[in-house]
Amino acid sequence: MSWQELDDGVFRRRYEFLDLNVGLILGETGGALIDTRASHREAQVLIDEIKMITDLPVRWVVNTHWHWDHTFGNHMFPDASLYGHVESKRMLEQHGDRVRKHLATRMDGDRRQEVEEVTIRPPEIAFANSIQIDVGGRSITGTFQGRGHTRTDVMVAISDSDVVFAGDLLEESGPPSMSEGYPLEWPVTLDLFEPITQGVVVPGHGDIMKAAAVETQREELRAVATLAKESHAAGLKQEHIDVSGGPFPESTMREAMRQAYKEIARGRK
Repeated sequence: MSWQELDDGVFRRRYEFLDLNVGLILGETGGALIDTRASHREAQVLIDEIKMITDLPVRWVVNTHWHWDHTFGNHMFPDASLYGHVESKRMLEQHGDRVRKHLATRMDGDRRQEVEEVTIRPPEIAFANSIQIDVGGRSITGTFQGRGHTRTDVMVAISDSDVVFAGDLLEESGPPSMSEGYPLEWPVTLDLFEPITQGVVVPGHGDIMKAAAVETQREELRAVATLAKESHAAGLKQEHIDVSGGPFPESTMREAMRQAYKEIARGRK
């Protein structure tokens, strides 16, 4: 699909690879980009496509979290100020190159070479709670409310629009990814974001969501957290938990139980 204008000067582009969403908010003096795709080559395609809808330069980039599919194109926007959570900065600085090398081993041919060529660029402007960026005539605000998909998740809201870019705190085209997740904290984090997710929400992957879909996913995550806490309180080992009635596929539920038990263990230390 091509660019979709969700509100005046607020666009999203949904890409086939990983069903990833990228956002673009246009102000009077430039554009603010939400995430940069999975490589320099993918980012170059993005740059070319931005030129199809505006002559304004991309002056600001916000990473919703640190994962490679959202940040490995950062290097292609050298003239833009790059923002992200303090933990996104740390994770990319400390682990970005290791992730890049590991990812390359899982790829074949041109895709492997593409990943090998990536230059890691962590956010230079890091924030712990929130950041507001004036883009000329309007502002955008990136906010961290707590851990969920990762320890670095930020939602981006726009001062004069009800469109919100949620990153991977919300997923539409598949179940939430739990491999680095915090399933006990995740629904609480979404509760805190509830006031700004009443309009159009752009998830990290998949189609746009409305408030009812956001609420459904929040309740699904709450059910996962409840199952984990009740199972732990009953003395069940994680591998013995019956996840058949859970809201997500078995593989996702098993990963969620593993991550939830890690959260509980950390809390007891």
